[in-house]
Amino acid sequence: MQRRKFVSRAGLASLGTLLGAEVVFGHNLPEGLTLLGLQDPDLFRRFGKDPDMTLLNDKPLNIEAKAHMLDDAVTPNRFMFVRNNGNIPVKADPATWSLSFDGESVTRPKSYTLQELKSRFPRHSYELTLECGGNGRAEFDPPASGNQWTVGAVSCARWTGVRLRDLLDDVGITPEAVYIGYHAADTHLSGDPGKEPISRGIPLAKALQDETLVAYQMNGEDIPLAHGYPLRLVAGGWPASVSGKWLTRLSVRNKVHDGEKMTGSSYRVPCEPVAPGAEVADEQMCIIESMPVKSLLSAPRTGAVLPLGQPLTFRGHAWAGELAVSRVAYSIDFGSTWHSCSLQAPANRLAWQHFSGSVRFPKKGYYELWARATDSSGTAQPMVLPGWNPKGYLNNACHRIALKVV
Repeated sequence: MQRRKFVSRAGLASLGTLLGAEVVFGHNLPEGLTLLGLQDPDLFRRFGKDPDMTLLNDKPLNIEAKAHMLDDAVTPNRFMFVRNNGNIPVKADPATWSLSFDGESVTRPKSYTLQELKSRFPRHSYELTLECGGNGRAEFDPPASGNQWTVGAVSCARWTGVRLRDLLDDVGITPEAVYIGYHAADTHLSGDPGKEPISRGIPLAKALQDETLVAYQMNGEDIPLAHGYPLRLVAGGWPASVSGKWLTRLSVRNKVHDGEKMTGSSYRVPCEPVAPGAEVADEQMCIIESMPVKSLLSAPRTGAVLPLGQPLTFRGHAWAGELAVSRVAYSIDFGSTWHSCSLQAPANRLAWQHFSGSVRFPKKGYYELWARATDSSGTAQPMVLPGWNPKGYLNNACHRIALKVV
């Protein structure tokens, strides 16, 4: 009979810190058993999420929306996906919160209080599309490791804050600056204070775009805790992992940032196409930057039933990373023929665009409605799963919903 493994003293200390009290008799706690005091009885209520969203993981917290929940022009908190790598900060006091700048390429290290950010610098607001790089991972075959996102790890909220470029101008950067890395207040799942769960970043050119914000509001209110309260970096159109939450420090680097999940295979895809299941060396992987063109049918929800002769009105959103969407088309014959949808201009650059259409079906039976977006460079979504990659990133295959005409 195998002996039980017990939690170490270091582990007990970490648990005690999270609970705010000593774990009495903690030496009897079997390793791997989660204390009830650390189990949230209702994560959805705690973070203001719709209970019908899909919980993929609670440690770290990862929640996605269903397609029909993303019907709003501007995504509300209750339907916004959550992608975390570590523990959400236990304390986030805006009165004592500060943002510091350091790194090889700052003229001088500098720090700002939250109040200074709000009062000293111009305020800007943009609707910005954030999509997890692994959105759609569940479709890859062979399967890719990680959270098995389907279609709901995307959002477009209205973010308000300070342009990062205004802060960099105030701090001063040297000509050698090439990258901005972020650091945050979330903690590693292991409890080790010396480890960062994630510390990614963006090239200087992206940091200097008008729409790249150090944000303190989402949809006109303080940023919800699960989305980075009280301060978050927001860089729309790129993988949402570059938009660091609970922001405490920005490092101006003279090289590509080498923080946690910036190296190896994290948020990288093969520089050249590979066969499904192939092993790819780290040096043959390229960092994901602008996200690919994509669309989502948000209404009606899949499984809709309608009578023969009644037209179906549908709608959704389309986005294309750094580019605009030039066309959205629909098909009811599995991609054999395509017809144009009505497409709106974005609220601003890097916001998703709304599309709509109406279709009549020729006879009773089962149908699928497919949507396909084309970006301003002429690149269209693939009708089926795009090239396989080891981490299951960048699935931008056409979205489709099932319909029945009776």
